[in-house]
Amino acid sequence: MRSDPTCPRCGRAIHPPSVWTSAWQCDAHGPVAPLRPIRPLGEASVDLIVKSAQVPVWVPWPLPTGWVITGFAEAGDDRSGALGVVVALSGPAPLGGIGEMAIVAEDPGIGLGARLARFDGPDPGTGFDSGPPDGKIRHDGHEIALWSVDAGKERAVYAGEANTCWMWLVFNPADAGMLMCDLKTVIDLRDHQGGVAQQLPFGAPSPFLASALQPMD
Repeated sequence: MRSDPTCPRCGRAIHPPSVWTSAWQCDAHGPVAPLRPIRPLGEASVDLIVKSAQVPVWVPWPLPTGWVITGFAEAGDDRSGALGVVVALSGPAPLGGIGEMAIVAEDPGIGLGARLARFDGPDPGTGFDSGPPDGKIRHDGHEIALWSVDAGKERAVYAGEANTCWMWLVFNPADAGMLMCDLKTVIDLRDHQGGVAQQLPFGAPSPFLASALQPMD
C-alpha cells in the first residue's frame, strides 16, 4: 500500500503544503485532512492515535462476544492532529459467517465515514436525521442517537452526532448491521489510556478497511 498520505474522500494522491498554502490539496476535493496509511495492529498504534486524536476514538465496550480489533486509520497531520479516526473490528456475524464493523469519529467535511459507506458527499447529508432515530448507544451516561442511512445492499450504515463530531457505524456485509441491537455502550479510548487500551484483543488486519481505503492508482 502507498505510504504517502492520500485524500480521505477518494484515495487520490494529494499535494503537501507549500509556500502558497498550509493545507494538503486534492485535485478533486481541494483542501483535505491527509489520510495516513492504515496502522499496524498493536498497543503502540493505539497509543499514537490516542495522543494525536482531536476526535473520539470510539470502541464498543464491552466488545461483542468473539469480536476483535482489526485496524486503525486516521486523517490529519502533525500540525492538526487526527481530525478523523476509524477503528475496525470483526467477529461472528449474527446470521453466520464473519462480519466487519468500522466506527468513525470525524470533524464535519473530513469524509472518511462517507467513503466507507460509499457516499458521494463528505457527510451523511441533509435530512438523514429527520425522523425518529433507528438506534441509540450510550457513552458516559448519555445517549447518542443514530439513524440508518441507505448505503445499498452491501453494507449497513448508521450515522449521528456525538461530541460535535460525526459518528458513523459501517457494517459489512449488510446483515452484520443486526449487531446494532446488541451494541449498548461505547468508550472513547482517549479517556482510558493505560486501562482498557491495554486489554484490547487484536485480530488479523481488516480486509474491509484495506479495500475501502485503498489508494487510487
